[in-house]
Amino acid sequence: MTERAAGTVVFTIFLVLTLGIAVQGAFQTRASIADTFDREAEMQRAQIDLQEMLRLQIDEENSLRGYILTQDPFYVQQYATATSAWGGKELAVRAALADQRLDVALQRLREYAAVQQRWRTQIAQPLLEHPSRDIVALAKASKGFIDYQEATADAVRFALVNESARLARSTQDQINGTSYVRAFWLLIFGLLAILFNAYGSRLSRELHEERMVTEVLQQAFRSTHAPIPNCDVGSAYLSATSRARVGGDVYDVFPLSEGQALLLVADVSGKGVDAAVLTAFVRFTVRSIALRHADPGMILTEFNETFAKTIDNPSLFITMFVGILNCSSGSLRYASAGHDSAYVRRHANGTVEALPVTGPLLGVIETDYRSEATQLTRDDVIVLATDGLTEARSRSGELLGEKGAREWIAAGPARAQDLADDLVGRVRRRSGNRPSDDLALLVVRLLGGANHA
Repeated sequence: MTERAAGTVVFTIFLVLTLGIAVQGAFQTRASIADTFDREAEMQRAQIDLQEMLRLQIDEENSLRGYILTQDPFYVQQYATATSAWGGKELAVRAALADQRLDVALQRLREYAAVQQRWRTQIAQPLLEHPSRDIVALAKASKGFIDYQEATADAVRFALVNESARLARSTQDQINGTSYVRAFWLLIFGLLAILFNAYGSRLSRELHEERMVTEVLQQAFRSTHAPIPNCDVGSAYLSATSRARVGGDVYDVFPLSEGQALLLVADVSGKGVDAAVLTAFVRFTVRSIALRHADPGMILTEFNETFAKTIDNPSLFITMFVGILNCSSGSLRYASAGHDSAYVRRHANGTVEALPVTGPLLGVIETDYRSEATQLTRDDVIVLATDGLTEARSRSGELLGEKGAREWIAAGPARAQDLADDLVGRVRRRSGNRPSDDLALLVVRLLGGANHA
């Protein structure tokens, strides 16, 4: 009896110790996997930053060409903006390479930065000071720099891709290793091992999903907004996809010449990563067209034609609002392709007007879109939203609707960002923090212009 009791105690102690070791090992493995995945994500972000450096380099060169051709100071400002942003991206890539101790790639990045600086000093700065030289001479003088920069950038990119792949293999190897450990504990603990297996499977799915999102979104850029003169700008984004936190809603503010700004909000059909990939196409295609056409209706018409020729998926469609705002006079010309969530809050009487739709959805039929115009005065507010606002559901399933959206806007704060944050907060509370649709918000308040009568 005593021997059996002693044996039971020893066996129990053994099981407790073994269980403790198993639990500790599981947490250590998970921490190791998380650390490796964080390093992999850092490498992927560095790849995005390096790609952005190359794009900004092109922006510098194009701005210089534009200034030589037109003598427009707007291009000098664009050149300075691209130069400043390039430096920030270079520091981010350098930090990532240093963290991973990729010394060879770090040296090539330093060489890339040094050549870029010499190009600015020897080519760009003299031309900015004396823009009378031939653009052909610029191209010839820049070619040697550009060829060397592309070679060094390729070397850095190759190092980043290899390190990212190595970390991905390491993550998968660790996940596979935990599978063998789970099988061992299955033999000893039965149900406990099954629970660990379920936990590990969920972890593997989450890691795979997050890696997929990171890789796919290298092709797209997050929605941002640039400052525009005489305006207070705010924005917000709320995703209905809790894991990916991306979707098909996009907004954009892009300064144009002569004191005008492009305002854009669009909603691509679908949700999640697939829809998010198209947001980059929407954003930069509209920007490109807006640089050539000042009429919003023409912008939508040309985009509709481009979309039909580029995207080979007849089930996709887009709602879009495009506005051209004169930041000095307050004149707003706009066109709306099936996008019915655009509003103006008048400071004079606090009323909220809905800007009407001026044409059908994009990607459905070929048609010409017409433009409308409205005049803003000081402290009037433009609120551009996707249907995640009007279709915000209460816990009982009731839609907010246009009337509710206008009431929320009318009661919101004065500052643009405060109003955007307030509307997102209201949607969260109404839906119990479980929105049924993505929501993108762009809010612009006119600071100057004429006073109300």
